[in-house]
Amino acid sequence: MEPGTLSTYLKRGAIWGFIVLELIFFSIAGEFLSLSDKPFMDLDNMLLLFKQSAPIGIIAIGMTLIMINGNIDLSVGAIFAMSAVIFLDSMTWPIFAGLGDAVIPVAWVLALLTGVGLGAINGLIVWKTGVDAFIVTLGAMLGYRGLVFMYNGEQPTSHLNWTLVDFAEAQFLGIHTATWFLLGVTLVLWFIMTRTVHGRNAYAIGDNREAAVNAGIRVGPHFLINFMIIGFLAALSAVVFYAESGSVNPNDGELYELWAITAVVLGGTKLAGGSGSIISTFGGVLAIQLLRKGLGHIGADTETVNLVIGLILIAVLFLDRQLNLKGREALRI
Repeated sequence: MEPGTLSTYLKRGAIWGFIVLELIFFSIAGEFLSLSDKPFMDLDNMLLLFKQSAPIGIIAIGMTLIMINGNIDLSVGAIFAMSAVIFLDSMTWPIFAGLGDAVIPVAWVLALLTGVGLGAINGLIVWKTGVDAFIVTLGAMLGYRGLVFMYNGEQPTSHLNWTLVDFAEAQFLGIHTATWFLLGVTLVLWFIMTRTVHGRNAYAIGDNREAAVNAGIRVGPHFLINFMIIGFLAALSAVVFYAESGSVNPNDGELYELWAITAVVLGGTKLAGGSGSIISTFGGVLAIQLLRKGLGHIGADTETVNLVIGLILIAVLFLDRQLNLKGREALRI
């Protein structure tokens, strides 16, 4: 076995073992502690879990690309909210009054362009100034959130379109619309990261940026594209979610960036970049949602859920550090 192969296998496979343990634990504990008559692994319960995973999951898949690249994006929650506001509000603009339901694709396009545009601003600043993405997107998080509050006078933005609601609540092969979007995004990003030059460049830049530059990779434009991708996915997450709810508050999407980063790290992606897996992040999203739903199933409150997830994240980061140390020691032998 090549040096580092074992640690890579453990990091990418551990999340699925953890999911199996969650399912077993909450199924058994639910028999004694749950107030519900339904078993935890009820089919409808699991399908709903996938649907509820979609908003964070779509963003987390994009965050994986950013973090493999050696960056991070703290503004995705604010982009999510801004895109949602544009999505719902644009359907009421007088200019589109005569379109009827044909306004729906127009609103989708405007919301997605909003996400791409805000992501492009982040990418351009990181590219042209050389300032660390953490600082740039921290500022963007505050700035974009301010725009959300300014847009509608700190009031909720609401517009319920029943055609959209029917679309959002529809099921195909028993799977909800939101779940299909999550699965589609996972498949597309997996293909990009494993089968394209852009994906290989993302790993190379995250692993050693200087070497990537010397190899002729245009790092700046690459960053710009990736920030546009995650902006697009944050907006996509918003339009999928608010197609059904029809109302967005200025504070919506807060902490989404932290949940997304947690899912990515649980999936084994290195904070330093250069290593990670889209499929493992998908597992990380499911693991978090299973924890939230499972702990709720046995009567735990929100504070307990957050505490448990926080402790698990710390344990994963510690394990990641130990595996990386062992990998480096193996390379020296």
